[in-house]
Amino acid sequence: MNLSKLILRIAGWKVKITVPDYPKCIICVAPHTSNWDFILGKLAYASVGRKAGFLMKSSWFVFPLGIIFKAIGGVPVFRDKKARKGPSLVEQLVEKMNSSQRLSLAITPEGTRKRTTKWHTGFLRIAYEAHIPVVLGALDFKNKEITITREFTPTGNIEEDMAAVKNYYKNFSGKHPENFTAE
Repeated sequence: MNLSKLILRIAGWKVKITVPDYPKCIICVAPHTSNWDFILGKLAYASVGRKAGFLMKSSWFVFPLGIIFKAIGGVPVFRDKKARKGPSLVEQLVEKMNSSQRLSLAITPEGTRKRTTKWHTGFLRIAYEAHIPVVLGALDFKNKEITITREFTPTGNIEEDMAAVKNYYKNFSGKHPENFTAE
């Protein structure tokens, strides 16, 4: 048994990951209501011997945290669009996917731990443009389960795709359920 699996077992969490170990994919993760989501998600994926990168607010990438986050797959996201020059984040990540042999990237479409109905669509656009699947990862604090059992292939119709993704997540409960909605 690996260390990640042991930690989750001791904490009372169950992990069910049945999707194939794709060489490239986006891992859509919800609900995102706590910083524990990151830790539990990393442990769950590692418990089955897989690695995934993740997007994180650039302000977290200060010394020494920046070194640690980059070492474990962190990709800083600069939110100030005016200060960012060159390609958009979606364009950069599509290029990164296309030029990589193997890359799984976890993205929380809510983009915040606060309650929001406006989920970011970039994960759908990245997957569609890079021709890779989206696997749906759910953290269910009510049942202490982490599951990645469904995959989703974006059609290019962002509105319909997002409605389908949100519909999948509506029955899961975050650590702070009042901060989650899939409406």
